[in-house]
Amino acid sequence: MALINYASREINAKIVYYGPGLGGKTTNIKYIYTKLNPAIKGKLISLATELDRTLFFDFLPVDLGTIRGFKTRFHLYTVPGQVFYNASRKLILKGVDGIIFVADSQIERYDENILSSENMQENLETYNLSLKKIPLVIQYNKRDLPNITPVEELQKILNPQSKYQYFESVATQGIGVFETLKEVCRYVLKALA
Repeated sequence: MALINYASREINAKIVYYGPGLGGKTTNIKYIYTKLNPAIKGKLISLATELDRTLFFDFLPVDLGTIRGFKTRFHLYTVPGQVFYNASRKLILKGVDGIIFVADSQIERYDENILSSENMQENLETYNLSLKKIPLVIQYNKRDLPNITPVEELQKILNPQSKYQYFESVATQGIGVFETLKEVCRYVLKALA
């Protein structure tokens, strides 16, 4: 649920990167952070656990315009990839305005993608939310590796009715990273308007 700050005339929207551990969520966030103009971004904060971490920062894009005279500030979060940090994953989804599901394209990560997608939907349900209300964009990451599942197969398990926009990516090289972010931001702005 977007928060409105009347003093600064800003709408604050929350975008969450969700997906299996080591799938590229952190790589996406770090790549975006390094490429943004320092004048429009906040500090990158990392909350580390034993095996994983949650990253977040906010930015105020100047090229996306305003909604009813308000600028939109986006807060980007990653969830911990490991399922045993489910309480953190659930908490990070609270107040979400848009989700980027980062799927790991490697064949050996096929089942983890399914489990993470199911976990995301279960966690949304705890807040009485569903993907019918929350914009979702899917990113099929690690497309540069030799042992990958074809996009058609990933679509069958993660986007069977093809109702969500998806992008192929190589987050380590920045391929598909900003395209995915721009698309989810566009959907969020449309939902807020």
